[in-house]
Amino acid sequence: MAFTIADLFEHAVDAVPDRTAVICGDRRVTYRELDERANRFAHHLAARGIGPGDHVGIYSRNSIEALEVMLATYKLRAVSVCVNYRYVADEVRYIIDNADLTALVHERRYATIVSEARGTASRLTEIAVVDDGTDTEYEGTPYESALSEHSPVRDFAARRSDDLYILYTGGTTGMPKGVLWRHEDVWRALGGGINFVTGEYVSDEWELANSAAAAPAGIVMAPLSPLIHGAAQWAAFMTLNAGGTLVFLPRFDPAEVWRAVARHGVNVLTVVGDAMAGPLLEAYREGEHDISTLWALSSHAALFSQTLKQRWVERFPTLFITDVVGSSESGGNGLAVVTGDTDHSQGPRVRFNAQTVLIGDDGDVLERVPGAVGKVARSGHVPLGYYRDPAKSESIFREIDGVRYVIPGDYARYEDDGTVTLLGRGSECINTGGEKVFPEEVEGALTAHPAIADALVIGIADDRFGQRVTALVQPRAGAALDLAEIDSHVRSHVAGYKAPRGYWVVEAVMRQPSGKANYAAAKRYAVEYAGALRIPG
Repeated sequence: MAFTIADLFEHAVDAVPDRTAVICGDRRVTYRELDERANRFAHHLAARGIGPGDHVGIYSRNSIEALEVMLATYKLRAVSVCVNYRYVADEVRYIIDNADLTALVHERRYATIVSEARGTASRLTEIAVVDDGTDTEYEGTPYESALSEHSPVRDFAARRSDDLYILYTGGTTGMPKGVLWRHEDVWRALGGGINFVTGEYVSDEWELANSAAAAPAGIVMAPLSPLIHGAAQWAAFMTLNAGGTLVFLPRFDPAEVWRAVARHGVNVLTVVGDAMAGPLLEAYREGEHDISTLWALSSHAALFSQTLKQRWVERFPTLFITDVVGSSESGGNGLAVVTGDTDHSQGPRVRFNAQTVLIGDDGDVLERVPGAVGKVARSGHVPLGYYRDPAKSESIFREIDGVRYVIPGDYARYEDDGTVTLLGRGSECINTGGEKVFPEEVEGALTAHPAIADALVIGIADDRFGQRVTALVQPRAGAALDLAEIDSHVRSHVAGYKAPRGYWVVEAVMRQPSGKANYAAAKRYAVEYAGALRIPG
């Protein structure tokens, strides 16, 4: 059996060929049409010399074409590399070089950036351009012309479960890095190959397609984060493998999301924490929307704040709401189910899955004792390492007692109720007077305050303590911040030494396009606006 992205998709095509696969704006394609278009582009790539192991970049917003290119690439046993569509020329140039791209597909609007970024890259031999309604001049093959010149027939060589998949990180801890996986491993870790709740394995490559054929309709899923994000890619692949329908929005527009839910009968929305869930809730309050088909909301990669969770529960008491924690390097590690009586006021808490443990500073697996703090580690189906970075790979992929673990650097604490409190990335840990402060724990306390919409916590230099805890806070619309009252609130949730000694009140905190915290940008802001730091009291 071949557990590959292309094989699993093709089985679904054969099972439900006339079911709608993807909707984007006014366009929709069936499974048969999506497959045939992907086949055509795969033949185009093959005619240009692209084959097994070659890397194909996709520089695009969410679109049907972006998904077609990904599928086409995997059909050839090549590797897709999604490039952040907000990157400028220097950043795109870095990905072209670091990922060893041999082909690049981009929306026409990015032609000028691509021209500058490409430079003299000799390995990059093929560029295809998707028409997006703009009139930017470009060099390359028009995407639709590439499709029209090639066969829609599916006649590719057999694939293997150890075909390669690369997911580039967002660059939150240095330059972006390509996490290198085997197809089966990433499918098991991120794509539903193991039931996230029960731990049961999908044992047959046709199982999902057969289930799709037996059902009158599939789930309608709207992943709202960009395809550069692993959560969006795997929400898409999971939906297609199971014969469901994807609803794409080229950009995140909260009001348009609700219109799309009503128009297309969306069942599940996936978001990235408060950065998306907050604006969605505000947009819902501002209009009347039919969401009778919606039954689930799931956040990936960035947990909800407790205050926002409660507001969602109050507004949508029958909605099934989950927080999934994980990373590009580890896949899913744990899950929190949000209910009206959930209390996360002491920090973001989840329940680990069976493969996830904590590793102590001595390098050993910790007993599940309440209060024990260690690095989050996952075994089982884990990546091969970082592409072109053996030193970094060696630092986070380790063997302990004969078991291989991935240890990305996030810290957590076991609690007495069987849950785990997430403390944040160790590289962002603040050392103040010898005490360790994890930003995410303090951010959880801050965003539990009803006047605060979002927050980032950073350390700044301090002559006495080495580092001082400070915070950038974004007020809720119309809210006035009483910093003394906020200080008292925070101290009621975390130890006094963890409370911020100063605040910057900002219109919006710094986040990556995926919604993840951008601590580097927050630290630059702190330096530039040092004089605007406000002291509570």
